[in-house]
Amino acid sequence: MDAITLLKCLGDSTRLRILLLTLEESELCVCELVEALELSQPKISRHLALMKTANLLNDRRQGQWIHYRINDALPKWALNIIDNAAEGYQEELAFDKARLAKMGDRPERVIKCCNND
Repeated sequence: MDAITLLKCLGDSTRLRILLLTLEESELCVCELVEALELSQPKISRHLALMKTANLLNDRRQGQWIHYRINDALPKWALNIIDNAAEGYQEELAFDKARLAKMGDRPERVIKCCNND
């Protein structure tokens, strides 16, 4: 992870929203992000792939669903930048969190969107 890669990722509002919401929630699946951000699944998946390639996110598979979380190996300086970005983005993030909350809490939320095999 280098500063340019991190800042490029944070420079896109969709990626910033995904990253900050994931940081708040610890882990999110694509369907939760689609609901919270009100964007299409392909758009969300494209941004997630970029952030995974940049080593910002890790993923785990659960059946057909993939869950994303912040990379535990991010250096402290990168986490500081992300935390500072979160401070300046709270108003916008509140809307995303409110839409996510309408899905209910985990595990009910996961059952609603991630168990439709």
